[in-house]
Amino acid sequence: MSRATNRRKFLRDFGLTAAALPFMMNLPSLGFANTATRKKRLVVMFSPNGVVPWNFWPDEEGSSFSLKESLTPLEAFKDKMLIMHGVCDKVRGDGDSHMRGMGCLLTGIELFPGNIQGGSHTPAGWSTGISLDQELKNFLQANPETRTRFGSLEFGVMVPDRADTWTRMSYTGANQPVAPIDDPYQMFNKLYGQLKDQENLKSVLDEVQADLQKLSSLVSAEDRHLLEEQATFVREMERELKSASESDIGHAVPELEAGVREENDNIPRISRMQIDLMVNSFAADFTRIATLQYTNSVGQAKMRWLGIDEGHHELSHHENDKKESQEKLTKINKWFAGELAYLTQRLAETPEPGGEGSMLDNTVILWGNELGQGNSHTLDNIPFVMLGNGLDFNMGRSLKFNKVPHNRLLLSIAQGFGHDIKTFGNPDFCGDGPLTGLS
Repeated sequence: MSRATNRRKFLRDFGLTAAALPFMMNLPSLGFANTATRKKRLVVMFSPNGVVPWNFWPDEEGSSFSLKESLTPLEAFKDKMLIMHGVCDKVRGDGDSHMRGMGCLLTGIELFPGNIQGGSHTPAGWSTGISLDQELKNFLQANPETRTRFGSLEFGVMVPDRADTWTRMSYTGANQPVAPIDDPYQMFNKLYGQLKDQENLKSVLDEVQADLQKLSSLVSAEDRHLLEEQATFVREMERELKSASESDIGHAVPELEAGVREENDNIPRISRMQIDLMVNSFAADFTRIATLQYTNSVGQAKMRWLGIDEGHHELSHHENDKKESQEKLTKINKWFAGELAYLTQRLAETPEPGGEGSMLDNTVILWGNELGQGNSHTLDNIPFVMLGNGLDFNMGRSLKFNKVPHNRLLLSIAQGFGHDIKTFGNPDFCGDGPLTGLS
């Protein structure tokens, strides 16, 4: 009897609805969980417009280092992080630095010539190659032991629906950009069923709650704890759904760029909802590859919750001697580091379902940017920070490289997953192999 037939029979025999299937698939005591191979996960988090170098990069190299202001929210995870100075995007060709920084960040290869004109240089089109997240998705999906329901999930926070080289970093192949989902409720629908409206969602959530109660009597104590966490998550989604519905009544939505579904001032709330959804999708083993994209290259979020009224990209163009502007940019990047810390903490506090340790022990998070510094538009010293023990790199260090191509970092991650490729992106930047010093 096939595994799929066994699942259908189990649901029928115990009077469960199909809505319970995603929750039961990761429970070892039911015999459905995939426990043969240690899970390895990748999260790529993107924030735009460069950083303030003197408030970002540690002065020291090695395991004894101090975090500068932008990275202080990550203090609790110093022993689980790598800060990699000197990793550069050497891809050139068509497009301005913002376009190439975004379109080449995960692909490591040139953009097509095109008709999208940036602020300078030549116009450009989409990337000419696949991105690392999608390459690893294909690699994992090709193996029954590592195959998951979705393969990859692309989360966004205030990413414009407008499709151009500034708004897309994931590619399934040449000329094939992937649009992130920046509406948490749309992502929830993707994960747990195609739902017509919020009333249908509430009905499904009620069914899920009932099914989780039935399942709790059939599983081990360890799995019962996991089900309780899933039930808590569903209740939180119900609460958020109700809150969102109530807040829409009489609420004046400000004018925003066409296609943006959420409000600028709701970015912190959307961010946490998306992170919670991502962690939950990992716990349910819906995917092992995810991206989290904040706004877009040249993103103009106004972070009024930080007391900043100017647009992010506008601030990033101010000169180094404008102290107030550099302080605001530092505060912005510190906020992004705080969201990364929240994601890291959520993974660290979640036990690995069917395995040992926490989910952070089996996940690597790569935080990147399209630029090294906004006002110079440099593609040198891209602010790459890695967290988690998913690939068994030697963490807890500040590393300083001599302007190495970022293709080598992408190649290192791919090989860390067991994907034995020799180049990634433009092979001209892979001649020295994977990045040394990570293991």
